[in-house]
Order: sequence, then structure tokens, then C-alpha cells
Amino acid sequence: LLVSKDLGKHLLEVEDLLQKHGLLEADISAQTERVQALNAAALKFSELEGYQPCDPQIICNRVNHVQTCLEELEELAAKRRKELEDSRQLWTFFQEMEEAEAWIREKEKILAAKSCGRDLSSVVTLTNKHKTMLGELGNRRALLHQTMKKGEKILAKKSFSSVGIQEKMREVCLRWKKLEEVTGLHQQRLEDALNFFQFSAETDDLVAWLQDTYRIVSSDDFGHDDYSSQALLRKHRAVVDEVEKHRAAVLSLRKQLALLAPDHRQGVDVQIRVVEVEQLYGEVAEVAVLRTQWLQDALAVYRMFSEVHACEVWVDEKEQWLEKMEVPEELDEVEVVQHRFESLDQEMNSVMGRILDVNQVVQQLVDGGHPSSDEVRSCQDHLNSRWNRVVELVENKKSQLSSVLKIQNFLLEC
Repeated sequence: LLVSKDLGKHLLEVEDLLQKHGLLEADISAQTERVQALNAAALKFSELEGYQPCDPQIICNRVNHVQTCLEELEELAAKRRKELEDSRQLWTFFQEMEEAEAWIREKEKILAAKSCGRDLSSVVTLTNKHKTMLGELGNRRALLHQTMKKGEKILAKKSFSSVGIQEKMREVCLRWKKLEEVTGLHQQRLEDALNFFQFSAETDDLVAWLQDTYRIVSSDDFGHDDYSSQALLRKHRAVVDEVEKHRAAVLSLRKQLALLAPDHRQGVDVQIRVVEVEQLYGEVAEVAVLRTQWLQDALAVYRMFSEVHACEVWVDEKEQWLEKMEVPEELDEVEVVQHRFESLDQEMNSVMGRILDVNQVVQQLVDGGHPSSDEVRSCQDHLNSRWNRVVELVENKKSQLSSVLKIQNFLLEC
């Protein structure tokens, strides 16, 4: 049993042999106590005085022979245990290498079947799964490194043929290297896909924002009075600021596109998408500028109408006063009326300045092609006509006052 060359052909068989060998060692240990007891009893016969049933030398030789055989048996048992332990290390090494190969094959199949996702959500999910696999890869790498060390120790003992061990180590190392390469390539593809779908999502968000903004800046609501137009203009200026802030994002699209993987950036659809975004932004910016002008024009119109209304209120008041006023014939009363006309002249100078401003605004609106040019011009003509009427009444009343004053002075001289 102890000189058997059967060291097992796989790990389970070696474990079975080791278990049997352990039983044999226990048996030897038990027999050792028995032999020692027998030898001790036998040696007593060699020490007898007088009658001796056997030659003491024969007894000593026999005891020594039995002891030597027992020691040889123990040496054989120790040697076989070492051989079986070495065999267990060898087959443990091969089993661990087989497990590593099986794990590698499994991951190779998974990587071969994996896609890179069809949208941002699926790519993120696959990326998270790949990160988990990278963690497993790191753990498996550490285990494989330990197994390789075991193989090197087995080779150093030179207990077994090195050909099979070296071949297995080389084969697994090559497959592991290939797996890491495939894993790295898949990770790069996932990163490329993630960058592409993130770019696409950001582009879609930008397009949605531009479309919403276009609807806002192309609105035909310019307010119905001075206050509402001012409120719309304030809101529009905030929108214009946002449009300007998004300019950098639009201009950076081509740089971002250039950073994508060739398979993604060379696609016709994505290139067309970038051009569409640039064109849409240009339209939004252009319409935003036009709406700014339209709102300013609307505000100018409403302010002009407000100014015209204020001027016409003044004109109505003075026109009624002038039409009802009768030129007095008494000198004292004439002088009072003259003082009133002096104050009126100051008011008229102020109102005339306001009317001139109105005329200037009207001219600007008409020259700018404002859609309400006819209405604005009509309002201007009406105001100017009424102003001229007041000027005419004032000149007429002044002329009458001047005539009365001349008569009164002539009478005083007489």
C-alpha cells in the first residue's frame, strides 16, 4: 500500500487516497505501540540470568529488525503522504485552472452576446452591469494570480512533469489576456455609445427648448396698451438673454460631434441633426430680434397714442376756452386777458414740443414700415389739425386784443 504509485488522476481521487492513507497511518501508529511493547517484553528474555530459552543476541537482532522495519514503514508512510499532498496540490492547481477557464469562457460568451444599447437608459444599465463585471474580473484576477503562484511552486519542486503545468499556465494566461482585451474593447464601445446617446439626448433637449422658444418669440401678442407692452417687452428681453446663453451650447455641437467615435460621428442622421439645430437657433435668434423691434414699435405706438391723448385733452380745454372767450373792451380787463395769453404762450411752447416729438415718432414708425402706419399717420394728422386750429384761434384772439388795445390807447391820448 505504501509503495503504490497510484497518486490519483483527479482531485476527488487524491482526496480519497489521502483519506485512506490517513487510516493506514492511524493503523501504523497503533501498531507502533504494540511493537514497542513486544520489543520491550522480548528484550527482558535477553537479560535473564541462568537458564535462557533463546540466545540473547538472536532476541536483540530480532528486536532491532522489527524496529527497523517499523521505521522503514513510517518513512514510507511519510513519503507517500508527501507524494499524495503534492498530488493534491497539483490537481487542486489543475481544478482551479479549469474553473478559471470555465469562468473565462462564460464571460467571453456574455461579452460576445452583449450589445451597446439602443438608447441612453439601456446604455446606462449595461454600463452599470459592466462595472459589476469589472469588479468580478478584479477578484478573479487575484484568484488566478494565487493559482499561478501555486503552479510555480509545483514547478519548483520538480515532483511532476513540467510540460502539462506550463502548457496549462500559458493557455490560461493567453485566454485571460484575450478576455481583458475584449473587456476593454467592450468598455470602450459602451463609453462611445454613452457619449453618443448623451449627445443625442442633449441635442434633443436643445431642440425642444428651441421649438418652445420659437413659439414664444413668434407670438403676435404685442400688448393692448403701454403697460401690457412694457410687461411683454421685459419678458421678451429675459427670453433673448436665454437665447444668447444657449448660443455657446449650439456652437459647441460640432466640437462635441468631433469627439464622438467615428461610427457615431460619421452617421448622416447625426450630422443632419446638428445642421437642423444650428438653423433652428438662427431662426429663433432672428425672430427674437424682430419681436424686440415689434414690441418696441408697439410700445412706441401706445406711448404716442397716450401722448396724443394728453395733447388733445389740453387742446380740447384751450379750444373751448378760446371759442367761449369774448374780448373785453375795458383796458383793465384787456390787460388781464393779455396776462392769460402770456401764460398760454408758455403752455403752447411746451405742448408744441410734445407734438413735435409725436411727429418724430410717427415718422420713424412710418419709415420703419410699421403695420399700423396708416392709423398712426391719421392720428398725427388729426392732432396737427387740432393744434393748428388752436394756434389759429389764439392768433385771432390776440389780433382782437391788439385792436382793442390800440383803440383804448388812442382814446387815452385824445
